[in-house]
Amino acid sequence: LTMKKWPKFNRNGDLPRGIHRASLSDVMEHFGTSNLQRAILAQRLNRIYDLAIGTGQTARFIIFGSFVTDKPNPQDLDIFLLMEDTFDIRQIAGEARIIFNHMACQNYEGASIFWLRRMAALDGEEAAIEHWQIKRDGKKRGIVEVLKDDT
Repeated sequence: LTMKKWPKFNRNGDLPRGIHRASLSDVMEHFGTSNLQRAILAQRLNRIYDLAIGTGQTARFIIFGSFVTDKPNPQDLDIFLLMEDTFDIRQIAGEARIIFNHMACQNYEGASIFWLRRMAALDGEEAAIEHWQIKRDGKKRGIVEVLKDDT
């Protein structure tokens, strides 16, 4: 099993613009091992990923924000989930339900999770995902898509 070769961060500490696809283990190894804060966030990411994928309705799992930068101590995780059109929040129970409630997730999981169904991606799925490359200052940065079937 070969590890992903990640591009260098740009001078702002971001990944180069684009969608960088990797397995969950590659993401955790690259971004979640340099210090305790990152290790804690990597464990949260692992749990959130398992909960999201466990619904059987997750089409795409995107990570953006400070966790996928060279920032030494990111404060939380920023995740965008593109869900299948058949996703029904009322059918989700237990801890998994928390990740689909933005405020609860912020409070309990230390993560900002945004989600929508594929059919709600008005300009298309790729446009919906590419939107998360735009930073608050309007500049674009790289984001990470976690590939499924990670073992």
